[in-house]
Amino acid sequence: MKENVYRTYNCSELREKHVGEEIKLAGWVDTIRDLGGVLFIDLRDQYGITQVVISGDEEKVDFAAKIPVESTISVSGKIRLRSEETINRAIETGTVELFADKIEILGKRTERLPFDISNNRSVREDLRLEYRFLDLRARKSLENLKLRAQLIQFLRTQMIEQGFLEVQTPILTSSSPEGARDYLVPSRIYPGKFYALPQAPQQFKQLLMVSGIDKYFQIAPCFRDEDARADRSPGEFYQLDMEMAFATQEDVFDVMEKVIYNTFSKFSNKKIVEYPFPRIPYKEAMLKYGTDKPDLRNPLEIKDVTNIFEKLDIKVFNGKIVRTITLPNGANDTRTFYDEMENFAITECKAKGLAWLKVNDDRTLQGPIAKLIPKESTEELLTQTDTKVGDSIFFIAEHKGIVEKLAGEIRKEIGIRKNLIDDSVYKFCWIVDFPMFEIGDNGKLEFSHNPFSMPQGGMEALNIKDPLDIYAYQYDIVCNGIELSSGAVRNHDPEIMVKAFEMAGYTEEEILRKFSALFKAFHYGAPPHAGIAPGIDRILMLLAGEESIREVIAFPMNSKAQDILMGAPGKVSDRQLEDIHIKLDLKQR
Repeated sequence: MKENVYRTYNCSELREKHVGEEIKLAGWVDTIRDLGGVLFIDLRDQYGITQVVISGDEEKVDFAAKIPVESTISVSGKIRLRSEETINRAIETGTVELFADKIEILGKRTERLPFDISNNRSVREDLRLEYRFLDLRARKSLENLKLRAQLIQFLRTQMIEQGFLEVQTPILTSSSPEGARDYLVPSRIYPGKFYALPQAPQQFKQLLMVSGIDKYFQIAPCFRDEDARADRSPGEFYQLDMEMAFATQEDVFDVMEKVIYNTFSKFSNKKIVEYPFPRIPYKEAMLKYGTDKPDLRNPLEIKDVTNIFEKLDIKVFNGKIVRTITLPNGANDTRTFYDEMENFAITECKAKGLAWLKVNDDRTLQGPIAKLIPKESTEELLTQTDTKVGDSIFFIAEHKGIVEKLAGEIRKEIGIRKNLIDDSVYKFCWIVDFPMFEIGDNGKLEFSHNPFSMPQGGMEALNIKDPLDIYAYQYDIVCNGIELSSGAVRNHDPEIMVKAFEMAGYTEEEILRKFSALFKAFHYGAPPHAGIAPGIDRILMLLAGEESIREVIAFPMNSKAQDILMGAPGKVSDRQLEDIHIKLDLKQR
């Protein structure tokens, strides 16, 4: 191999076996320490750090002392052992150092650093993103990028080993209603017409099944114009997209559980619950955890006690669904804790209040509503909620659709405040049996999840069941309270497809217009098929221990969907607009 002009080793390779060797290194000046006649430079590259020593030549020491930190340099010289008292066990090259003969500045920093790179996490996010090329030099940011590369390679290898064929699907496609706003791309050749960036390769991967591909996957970019959250990046994200022909829900679970388990085992030292992962029906999840994304590390469960309070005349509970959360040993907590929880419920959850009771040693109740619960109802309450002496009970009373969310948020907050969350483990589960339909804000029936899902019971269920009682073969995989993926057994029957969409308010003409390729394909011998698409960014966020998904993306948009570094979205010239036949109307709306 031809010798590199700038370096013969990288900054993590040098060891005691290289002592006495003449070598060259190149990298960024991480730190400079001037001890008066002896100068130490920590030289950094992607791989690590090596200490460089400059001494003996006053002119050379003076030259090196004036090199701005974060400049790039090339250094040549001889490797020597460090003395025992100066060994640095924190770096891989800590037993040796490079005694510099020659230093060359390759790229001098001429501007003041906008922030301390070594302490980048204390800097406001927008400034970090504006100077993302500097922010990525920080060790943790770099480690996240390396983790991303390794994880994607590992996922790809696992899928290939299980017989999946990698196929790339189009980025420019047609608009279709898939749950979020499309990013639209105007056509120059066809005035007034638009491409759309795919929210997911949903239709394409189903078309691949009809095409005869048995097992498909890709590391798929997806584009959705939706608001940012800590676990959701606006604009684009990546998923491990997969689909299987002649497959059931359990076939998908069998493949994905192995992939998820192996991935988390390889890239984390935390304990991982063995598969098969628990299957939790949607209705059960909403009752026991108040969410379809339950954090199973939290041992608290929600109970329904509406039947007890229907027999009691307690004004704040009358006509409402009543849920409880039992806190073991909660009777030992101070009144301040309960007041703070009530304040949280009112200010953060917009609840009207939060009732609570403690259970005394004689199984009597103590608390604000204790006198409203007769003795004969007390035992029924304690038994039904599995509450023991020394425990306490929180009460959440609200109407359906509200009570679940409130109880879920309060369960989560109690878990956090009482340190009940075991951060040393990953707990996975499948949420299954999602409702096929729901009543939307407009009072009309609409799909509650994926419109391409097969209803359980097929056409018969659509014809004879109350739409709100129909389940779909839809499933989510959840880890520690974060939804990693949604999937479904797909609807491959055109008659069932038409019927399901008609029930959700679509005409057959609309189906033909919006899903013409898929509808057409299903008339040519479509196999039963099923799939899923775990979010790579969310998996990375969990493995890296990050609170924000933007920390595991090389060049993310900020929370307002702006690319501050590149200035996007930005203005374009009138000529560019003319080419795509667009005139702007920027009047205030």
